[in-house]
Amino acid sequence: MIDLGSVYQVAVDVADANGAAVDPGSADLTIILPDGSTVTPAVPTPTTTGQVRVDYVTEQAGRHVWRLVTSSPTTAYADVFDVQPAIPVGIVSLADARAQLNMRPSETADDDELRTFIGAATAAVERALGRAVVRRSITERHQVGRTSQVLLRQVPVLSVTSVTTADGSTSWDPANLRIDSETGLVTVVAGEPLAGDVDFVFEAGEAIIQENHRLAGLIIIQHLWETQRGTMGVQLGGDTDNWSAGRGFAIPRRALELLGSQLPGVA
Repeated sequence: MIDLGSVYQVAVDVADANGAAVDPGSADLTIILPDGSTVTPAVPTPTTTGQVRVDYVTEQAGRHVWRLVTSSPTTAYADVFDVQPAIPVGIVSLADARAQLNMRPSETADDDELRTFIGAATAAVERALGRAVVRRSITERHQVGRTSQVLLRQVPVLSVTSVTTADGSTSWDPANLRIDSETGLVTVVAGEPLAGDVDFVFEAGEAIIQENHRLAGLIIIQHLWETQRGTMGVQLGGDTDNWSAGRGFAIPRRALELLGSQLPGVA
């Protein structure tokens, strides 16, 4: 995972049939961007024999797929890379995650891996709660008849930015809407009712992330970190890895308790 606007390097080592490094006669690179369009960056002549390197400045967030094809020798290579949004969605900061793992500020070699764990922990907490925690902008399309009310799917709703039909022909002033933050119910209190395919752009999440939600996220991050390195062992009766029917090991029991989730067999 890299930041939007940073450089991703496509790195391919080309060898001949005997396994010796060799510069290809030609090389063509194609990158499929998250929106489905493609770019074909120029491939420079290797500065070190056989080492084809292309620096690409990222312009879109999301999954990128690249393919490099060479001739003389004929080879093909493909891989993917992910670019995170300019404003990352994380329940805790990278510094908080490092502190939870007792890492020194200078220990940055595992930052990319930690950021992946932060994203996974954020999704796990929000799934367990059934609501958005980290504030973000969301776009939802609703198909409605003539109605004065629509129930948004992502809650809590902090504010509505815009409401327009999909074709842009009609819009509704957010000032004329009443919003129930917890339920996501949007009611038109003045003007024409909603009708057609309507796009809602709104902010959802917690204005202030609750401490139990943050701590649950940190516990999940630590759990993923330690189990990925095989340092915890299998402790079926332990606090962290206590197993219950219907529950996996991605979310420790103590994190679920912080989130207020009802555990199986617990009255």
